[in-house]
Amino acid sequence: QVQLVDSGGGLVQPGGSLRLSCANSGSLFYFSTMGWYRQAPGKQRDLVASITRGGSTNYKDSVKDRFTIYGDIAKNTVYLQMNSLNPEDTAIYYCNGRFAGRDYWGQGTQVTVSS
Repeated sequence: QVQLVDSGGGLVQPGGSLRLSCANSGSLFYFSTMGWYRQAPGKQRDLVASITRGGSTNYKDSVKDRFTIYGDIAKNTVYLQMNSLNPEDTAIYYCNGRFAGRDYWGQGTQVTVSS
């Protein structure tokens, strides 16, 4: 059974950094892609960054050059290094694993950027 557990959120000042972590605490699963989504209050859940088993990455335009996704999909672990955070990055961040059109989600971790 897949159980993605994400962590690492918190309160940070503008310009600060955080690293989010995600791991599967259940049985290893063949994900084709893993990534991070975020959802701000009153907004839809959007892709922030993703990585394929082959190592290809994709980023939301507004986080390029500030965020870096990395990990080992074969081990069902993925990280998101977030630098130069700004208040617009405030949201709940969700880890995602995908295979054959089916999505698996972590419980979410809150990131708040505020002075």
